[in-house]
Amino acid sequence: MFLAGNNSPIKNTSYKVVLPFYGYAALSFLIATILMLINTSAFTAHYFNPHTLAITHTMALGWGTMIILGASHQLFPVMIEGKLHSNILAYLSFIFAAFGIPLLVFAFYEFNMGLVAKAGSILINLAVISYVLNLSLSIYHSKSRNVHAVFAFTSVLWLFTTTFLGLLLVWNFSSNFLSINSINFLSLHAHLGIIGWFLLMIFGVGSRLIPMFLISKYENKKRLWLIYALINTGLISFIIMFFLSVKVELYFMPTLLIGVSVLLFGNHIYRSYAKRIRKKVDEQVKISMLSVALTMVPVIVLIAIIILFANVNSLQLVMLYGFTIFFGWITTIILGMTFKTLPFIVWNRVYSSIAGLGKTPNPKELFDNKIFIVNGVVYLFGFIIFGLGIVRTNVLFLNIGAVFLLITAVLYNFNVFKILFHKAKLNEYKNK
Repeated sequence: MFLAGNNSPIKNTSYKVVLPFYGYAALSFLIATILMLINTSAFTAHYFNPHTLAITHTMALGWGTMIILGASHQLFPVMIEGKLHSNILAYLSFIFAAFGIPLLVFAFYEFNMGLVAKAGSILINLAVISYVLNLSLSIYHSKSRNVHAVFAFTSVLWLFTTTFLGLLLVWNFSSNFLSINSINFLSLHAHLGIIGWFLLMIFGVGSRLIPMFLISKYENKKRLWLIYALINTGLISFIIMFFLSVKVELYFMPTLLIGVSVLLFGNHIYRSYAKRIRKKVDEQVKISMLSVALTMVPVIVLIAIIILFANVNSLQLVMLYGFTIFFGWITTIILGMTFKTLPFIVWNRVYSSIAGLGKTPNPKELFDNKIFIVNGVVYLFGFIIFGLGIVRTNVLFLNIGAVFLLITAVLYNFNVFKILFHKAKLNEYKNK
């Protein structure tokens, strides 16, 4: 397995670079669910309010972005058949983000767009610049530029576009140097991140990892290039329409392009599943494949928003749209892929030097699989109940759903830190 082999092309990426991102992301997920439980009533109000903004950015930056940054430092060298250019730049990206994210989240929670918000935004952008520079230099010196690497690198450029616009919007709250109010840019800022950063990155990496974990013979690079073109065309057309202030109905076009790309990706994963060599599919891959199905849910909700835009009830659909993205599609792919990647990284750290001295555990034995299964079930209950609470504007449903999601985060953290703190009992591996 390329995540652990001694001859792996990623052997130059130190585990010390990668593991802090996983731990930080796990704690961010926990904090986000605590904030949800404390502020469930915020999900019955307008989507632009301090508490939902704080929770959204905790999920988008602390949860989704941090774990992708960590995993991609390990996986990107595999996709380019090279090595990570600089561990120092990777450390910097973590340090800048680790300090910047809580500052920005706190500023949103208190809705004070002053010095703290500006400092947080600057640090986050410095983290992204370090990341972009590291990956740019890595790909410059690489041997390969395949479709998966192009997906990933393009998504990184969209990430910088997203965070830089966010920096401008934070500044605009107090300085008003833009001709349009910051709130009016919210849709643009959100979709740059959702489509440009998350969708491209997850599709690029997922199209490589899921077939690999299925041990599938299926490969269709032409289809992946088509998906890549549809996503970027859809996003660019959305940006053009945004600045031209077109009628809401015209947003069907970019939505259709993105929707088709999602269906094509789903079909790509299905074909990979159908042509798999390994017939038994473990729970981690099943959860990851569930995320592929859940990708279509926000698209359907977005279509409903466009149709009902003139209706005041569409405000709750907007809230549901964001929830299904961050607590649905993105969360499920992380819940699954964490326990397919992190155990190999830690196993390689702990056992690579003593693998020949005796019996060692399999990477999947580094975490509690029963807890993982319970985690998945609890998560699904929480996701469905909280989603119903948003649609029905029902605080009781929101509270119940939030409790389930908090339990999900607690169980996830238990397994993540069980892996991170795993130590070998050296006396078991002595020569006999």
